[in-house]
Amino acid sequence: MRITITGRNIELTEGLKAAVEDKLGKLERYFTPDTEVYVTLSVEKERQKIEVTIPAKGNYIRSEQVSNDMYVSIDLVEEVIERQLKKYRTKIATKQQNAESVFKKEFLDNSDEEDEEIKIIRTKKFGIKPMYPEDACVQMELLGHDFFVFMNAETEEVNVVYKRKGNTYGLIEPEF
Repeated sequence: MRITITGRNIELTEGLKAAVEDKLGKLERYFTPDTEVYVTLSVEKERQKIEVTIPAKGNYIRSEQVSNDMYVSIDLVEEVIERQLKKYRTKIATKQQNAESVFKKEFLDNSDEEDEEIKIIRTKKFGIKPMYPEDACVQMELLGHDFFVFMNAETEEVNVVYKRKGNTYGLIEPEF
C-alpha cells in the first residue's frame, strides 16, 4: 500500500506519520501493494480529525474520525475501515470484476466470519416536483430529515440536498 499523508492546520511530525503508517499498515493484509491510500489530518479548534480514502475499482472505502487526540482518531479510523472491509467482503468481491487487482486473494476467499447481509426493509415512492436547492433545504427541514431528494428546477435532474455539520447544507448532483 502506498500511503499519502497531508495535513491541514497541523504540523505533520515524524511521530504522526509513523502512527498513521503503523496503524494503516495493518490493512496491508487486505490490499495489493499498489493500492493508494489517501490520509488527511486536520485540526479545527479542539477537534483532531483524520480522513482516510481508499479508491477501489469504482468504489471508495472511506472513514472520518474525530476526537480530542489525533492518536485516538488514528486508532479509531483503522478499526472502522477494517470493520467495513470484513462486513462488505462478499459484496465487494461479487460486484467488482477484477477485485483481485485491489484486494488480496486470501482476503476475498476468507469467509470464516459471518457477513452481514444488506436488507431493504422499506420502499417509499413519492412524486418529485421541480424546485430550487434552497427550497429543497427548507422542505428537508420541515420534514425533519437529514437529506431530501428533488428535481432541480434549473437543471431538470434529480439532486439530493443533505444536512452537514455546523448547520450547513450540501448538494449532490449527477455527473455523466
